[in-house]
Amino acid sequence: MGCGGKGTTLYVSPVGNDAWSGRISEPNSTGTDGPFATLEHTRDHIRQSRTDGQLPSGGITVELRGGVYELSQPFELTVEDSGTEKAPIIYRAREGETVRIVGGQVVTGWTQIADSTVLNRLDETARTHLWNLDESATSHVWQADLQALGITDLEGIGNARTYQSDPGMELFYQDLPMTLSRYPNSGYLYITGAIDANGIQKTSTVSSPDGKFLCDDPRPARWMSEKDIWLHGFWVWDWADLRIPLGSVDPKARTLTFTPSPEKTYSIRPGQWFYAENVLPELDSPGEWYLDRDTSILYFWPPSPISSGKAVVSVVRDLFRFNDVSNVTLRGLVIEDGRGSAIVVKGGENVRVVACTIRNMGNWAVRVTGGIRHGIVGCDIYQTGQGGIHIEGGDRKTLTPAGHYADNNYIHHTSRWDQVYQQAIALYGVGNSATHNLIANVPHIAIGFSGNDQTIEYNEIHTAVYQSNDAGAIYTSPPDETWSMRGHKIRYNYLHDIKGFKNKGCFGVYLDDCFSSADISGNIFYDVATPILIGGGRDNIMTNNMFINCGKAFLIDARGLGWAKGVGDFATKELIDLNYKQPPWSVRYPELLTILEDEPLAPKGNVMARNICWGGPWGTVQEEARPYVKLEDNLIGIDPLFASKPDPLHAGNPPRGYSLTADSQTLELGFLPIPFDSIGIYKSEDRASWPLDK
Repeated sequence: MGCGGKGTTLYVSPVGNDAWSGRISEPNSTGTDGPFATLEHTRDHIRQSRTDGQLPSGGITVELRGGVYELSQPFELTVEDSGTEKAPIIYRAREGETVRIVGGQVVTGWTQIADSTVLNRLDETARTHLWNLDESATSHVWQADLQALGITDLEGIGNARTYQSDPGMELFYQDLPMTLSRYPNSGYLYITGAIDANGIQKTSTVSSPDGKFLCDDPRPARWMSEKDIWLHGFWVWDWADLRIPLGSVDPKARTLTFTPSPEKTYSIRPGQWFYAENVLPELDSPGEWYLDRDTSILYFWPPSPISSGKAVVSVVRDLFRFNDVSNVTLRGLVIEDGRGSAIVVKGGENVRVVACTIRNMGNWAVRVTGGIRHGIVGCDIYQTGQGGIHIEGGDRKTLTPAGHYADNNYIHHTSRWDQVYQQAIALYGVGNSATHNLIANVPHIAIGFSGNDQTIEYNEIHTAVYQSNDAGAIYTSPPDETWSMRGHKIRYNYLHDIKGFKNKGCFGVYLDDCFSSADISGNIFYDVATPILIGGGRDNIMTNNMFINCGKAFLIDARGLGWAKGVGDFATKELIDLNYKQPPWSVRYPELLTILEDEPLAPKGNVMARNICWGGPWGTVQEEARPYVKLEDNLIGIDPLFASKPDPLHAGNPPRGYSLTADSQTLELGFLPIPFDSIGIYKSEDRASWPLDK
């Protein structure tokens, strides 16, 4: 065990032994000493080794040797496992070695399907084997008995409310998430008619207790004898999805009916889309799987010979749980294959997740709630079931900032299970930040925010909001956007290739339903359907932005004076509850002191100034909003004279172009240089990977 100015080092290894000292990095020649074997024992050793409750000078580094650490339960730290600022505790991978913290269990004992009843339920395409293997094979699909492997928690389809946002147990193969058997294999089926409670077909939205509707595809006729089929659809709006159990199929009438619920009615609109999942007869292509929860048999069509890869089912929920922990860092780990979230931090101070790769989780990568100064830095995050990084902290009543931060992360291909309102980064509370992140290939919101004084700067976002239209890549997170949610900075971000579902349009920055007081300045929007939407809010400053080749530069409406006037009720109540006429509110936001006497629902104080619009149309101000909006010194439809232009699909490298020549008219209008070289992720010893693996 090394001591000195750099503190103490303990070692952990897959070939270690918890009976050893943990003081050396590998077993000695006699096999009598070496590294520990488990994180739990290492944690307990640190607890017991404190002197009068104190850590050794310089803190403790726990160095994990390369290999796989398969958890059987969450690794939990509490307040007694904290470090201090001068004596932190760091759990880190040994430099140059890959450490994998796995929340799943390897599935073994694969056999061919012997039950003819099951074989007959499979699609014909699944019954002839693809590869010439030594073993006799009758099907593409293999089976394994999870109960025989000791896997008894088969959480998943049991509860409609939970299953909507949480897949429960999942299957991963060769480090990729596999697909629960579904139809169609990609894309959607479409609703051709909705049937009301009286059996009458309607062309408009219908609400009924059984959710009966028409679908012209004949395939559902094959599902009549199947159980536990779920329909995942966007039943009324393209921004609202729901998983609902299938009740019955009438192949002659080509109608489908939901499982009736005494608690609700179902709304359906013709023309909307859905697909069916958890259907054994639709296990008809490589990468699909199905679990019979009655027999605990897992069925799987592997995308390569079953002997060539490793199949893992997720078992552990929330791999790391930190409760009121301070001054602890996770560094350089690969964290994967679990249910729930990879890392959950509640309370505490200065917990850091640095240079980790987090993937193949059922919910989020990192969830932070409460505490102060927690940071997620330089991580690669992908293939999560819901979002990427959830940050929530700070006190709105006192406007006390939490100071949490997400910096220099690469987040992509998230929300594979819950496709809308699951942000790559979510900022809630007061005084948190998302900076220098690259966010790509996310179906809905890239960065969502609410509360007060959030900072969203120097991020690159592309290929977002492709699952919806009425949403933004940077979006105010519902519910209850109000006038009080002020002080936000959305600056120096690069947004490109954002066009909406089926290219029908969406927004770059979307302030919904009277959300107010954001500084939206110095951003570059390239090929974005509509870069900015101000939804009836006040005091938003939009300056020094570039709108290049966009569908429409902006839209400012007055919804608070019309259909959204109901916002005023809860917005007024919230101001009163926050004591907005008393410090700190009266000091921090003096403009609120007279807002209730100053047409609070009118979009006053919005400024659009010193912006460049080139290659696309200028924006629109709704007629009712025009008296309240200031437009000045914008360069519209005139070549701004760029010195150079970047490749708009550089996908990760900081933009090097869009600088202006010395004779550009924009300079006369007061346009300020945008710090291109500072936008996006950057090379650092705290990055999980470099260059990026795109």
